[in-house]
Amino acid sequence: MATGLLRPVAFDLLRRSEHVLLVVLLALGVGGAWSSPLRWVLIGGAAAVGGWYGWGIVVARKRRTRATAVLWLAILTVGCAGLAVGSAGFVWLAFPLFLLYTQLLPLRIAVPSVVLVVIGVIVRTVIGRGGWDTSVVVGPVIGATVAVVISVVYRDLAEQTRQRARLIDQLTSTRDELAASERQAGMLAERERLARELHDTVTQELTGIILLLRTARDTKTGSSTALHDQLDIAIDSAGSVLTETRRMVQALTPTQWSESSLPEALNRVLAASTGPDTRLHLDGEQRSVPTPVAVALLRAAQEGVANAVRHARADRIDVTLTFLPDAVSLDVVDDGIGFDPEQPYGSTTGTGLGLSGLRTRIAELDGTMEIESVPGQGTALNLTVPRKDRDG
Repeated sequence: MATGLLRPVAFDLLRRSEHVLLVVLLALGVGGAWSSPLRWVLIGGAAAVGGWYGWGIVVARKRRTRATAVLWLAILTVGCAGLAVGSAGFVWLAFPLFLLYTQLLPLRIAVPSVVLVVIGVIVRTVIGRGGWDTSVVVGPVIGATVAVVISVVYRDLAEQTRQRARLIDQLTSTRDELAASERQAGMLAERERLARELHDTVTQELTGIILLLRTARDTKTGSSTALHDQLDIAIDSAGSVLTETRRMVQALTPTQWSESSLPEALNRVLAASTGPDTRLHLDGEQRSVPTPVAVALLRAAQEGVANAVRHARADRIDVTLTFLPDAVSLDVVDDGIGFDPEQPYGSTTGTGLGLSGLRTRIAELDGTMEIESVPGQGTALNLTVPRKDRDG
């Protein structure tokens, strides 16, 4: 826990004051007993009490148990009591005992223990003086009261510190959980993006290759030129799949596509399609296009053409790429059977990742996507994406 970071300086000051107080009182006691016949016994006893106290401090740093603390305090009390019996000068060792009682023992035990020690101090002082007066009682009582008050305040501060430490630990744990959640969300988003990439690149290209190979297989034996053309297109498409796969794995695409690279890529997509009459139209002054925008439009063209070939049974597909001053627009129009635009977007491809994934990709680029279709009258797909590179 973070307790050590929050512990007030007063805590350490109080602990050090207790150590100094005990050493000073032991020294004063030894000085007062210097002329006593039991001088060496008392000096040895004082050394033993000091050593026992020091041992307890060392153990405390290693997180001693409650039972060990009680045993240590009991032996320390016996040692101090023995010194006080031998010499009245040691009775003031009661003051550090007051502090230790209220710090180490529950208050229901600490307070009675303090009262018993106060009574013992009064009795020993009366015996040592041969009589008693008000000071004999007032001194120990005031000292005990001050010690109890100090220790109660100490307990309260310690509890506040522990509560703050627990709060910090909870906040730290919550922060770690939030960071883990954000990492998980990032991983899920990346997986979704990769799923769209795979669907829009590898899946579409492989589908086109399969269609080309089927067409080549069905070509009559005498049409060798047509067969070679189909195989050449299939080879080009396979190379495109390899290129796109490497690009996804290595993530080494350039920041900008040149003026001609996007139209060239669209031409390759259209050349790979079989069946309908597919044409590319360019409009506006050609400009460089940020990679995310170019990739999104290329995937949109693949998706639109693939849908027209596989589902719309179109005879003609027109793809128009328009360069606007601050945006790029793509239109894919076919004369196929059309569909109901109100149905779920993913259902037209059978993958669940088609138009729905395309709409998500375009939205991530702050673009718009519109679909117009009437059953029996064809389909028009329009996408408009700002040319500004959001990463730049």
